[in-house]
Amino acid sequence: MESRYTYLLINFLTVLFPVILSFDKKVNFFKSWKYIFPGLLISGAMFLIWDYVFTVYDVWSFNPRYIIGVYFFELPLEEILFFITVPFACLFIYACLNYYIKIDYLGRISLHISYALAQLSMVMLLIYYQRVYTVITFMLLFVICVYLILKRPVFLGRFYLAFLVSLLPFYIVNGLLTSIPVVLYNDLENCGFRVGTIPFEDHFYSLSMLILNVLLFEYFKKASVK
Repeated sequence: MESRYTYLLINFLTVLFPVILSFDKKVNFFKSWKYIFPGLLISGAMFLIWDYVFTVYDVWSFNPRYIIGVYFFELPLEEILFFITVPFACLFIYACLNYYIKIDYLGRISLHISYALAQLSMVMLLIYYQRVYTVITFMLLFVICVYLILKRPVFLGRFYLAFLVSLLPFYIVNGLLTSIPVVLYNDLENCGFRVGTIPFEDHFYSLSMLILNVLLFEYFKKASVK
């Protein structure tokens, strides 16, 4: 059944359990909120600028049947909320894994993963240099990977583990958004390959957004103890 509340409901369900479980006495994630929200505002502003450009240049669009119709700068309210609810939920996964899994399983290979992602980015940029979504996504990922390779943050392996775990809700949420479809993609501006109904680029757009939020989260947490 069609509902203009569909995208709003997806946002609500995305963040519902992380908010409720934030008060779990073991993880106490709610105590970290003060380190999360500054990063959400910074990364959200950056990605919303690109989101606006992508919308204006028809990289993607939003199905009016599944949104409430409230817009800010060409973007539906639900899309703006998406850049808050999804990073918040993924930071919750990151915090929970840090608490319950003491061994940094991917720590030793985290640098190799970053190199591999940088190389993938270069290949995609060379092949699909005329596709806007592909170019912006992999250019950003390449810059982030170079930063990670140079700085080698100690939590990088833990981030990659959290990202792998976050792929499960990613496939649920993005699967709904692209299969209903709530978000309509212009395949002339991406590489044309999809995992199910999800564009290949979405995986790395999400990865860049999440690592930026984790970097900011760790920065503000470290700054608070100085």
